[in-house]
Amino acid sequence: MDLAKEITYLKKKKHAVVLAHYYQVPEIQEVADYVGDSLGLSQRAAETDAEMIVFAGVHFMAETAKILNPNKKVLLPDLMAGCSLADSCPPEAFKKLIDANPNHVVITYINCSAEIKAMSDLVCTSSNAELIVNSIPKEVPIIFAPDKNLGKYIQKKTGRDLLLWDGSCIVHEAFSFDKLLKLYQQHPGSKIIAHPESESHILETANYVGSTAGMIDFVKKNPSEKFIVATEAGILHKMQEQVPQTVLIPAPAEEDNTCACSECAFMKMNTLQKLYNCLLNETPQIEVSETIREKAILPIERMLKLSK
Repeated sequence: MDLAKEITYLKKKKHAVVLAHYYQVPEIQEVADYVGDSLGLSQRAAETDAEMIVFAGVHFMAETAKILNPNKKVLLPDLMAGCSLADSCPPEAFKKLIDANPNHVVITYINCSAEIKAMSDLVCTSSNAELIVNSIPKEVPIIFAPDKNLGKYIQKKTGRDLLLWDGSCIVHEAFSFDKLLKLYQQHPGSKIIAHPESESHILETANYVGSTAGMIDFVKKNPSEKFIVATEAGILHKMQEQVPQTVLIPAPAEEDNTCACSECAFMKMNTLQKLYNCLLNETPQIEVSETIREKAILPIERMLKLSK
């Protein structure tokens, strides 16, 4: 069976749209209607007129799409595709932090559960976190969760004193600083680009720090350069398509593995076969309780409005 061909047929037959994150395997990116970062995916989910949304990403992304589209079927190829960062912020513990700091505005990175979003005043992505933080008056204190590395980066960019949740992404914390320096020595003159979920010592070496979409744009504007890319290795597929002649080198992870780079096991749980099965059987579906959804949609809509 030609799975890509069958997926294309099913999308048309069922008036479905496939949204995929840059970290998905290349064959999924190739059949997707849109490939993007968290902000772009949220915007597309909010705008789509499709009757069914298949989200090739991880659970919190599909949840966000369901929050924005309560009357549509939202499917995720593998329900076990979670997120280490989202898991690092349990709702019960986060509520205690909010209750202990009632005068704070709560800004949460989109990489969190629907329950956490429901406790938030604003949601942000790595693309717009600086914008969202700067939208709050300087005299108003802010809780920023769950990613401490992104929070520290935004603190530095804005000069704001943020109360940070102690969460992180295991993929972006896996980069080896020593190996990165050795790799740079092997490729003198190359530029290091990094995602702000990475640790501070990685970001301090980078020539550019930004979201996945921002990193791709930066490379497109400098196609003659050589780049060491410090984010999940799935980004290299679309990035290389944009700049086929540019040398792109994945930043090395601390642990030796088959690709000597950093990959998200959760993102890679989705496969072309699972995507086909998902479209064919219209399962597994993502459900969000209406109580949670009504609260969670407010900070997402505020983010989308500010990001226009």
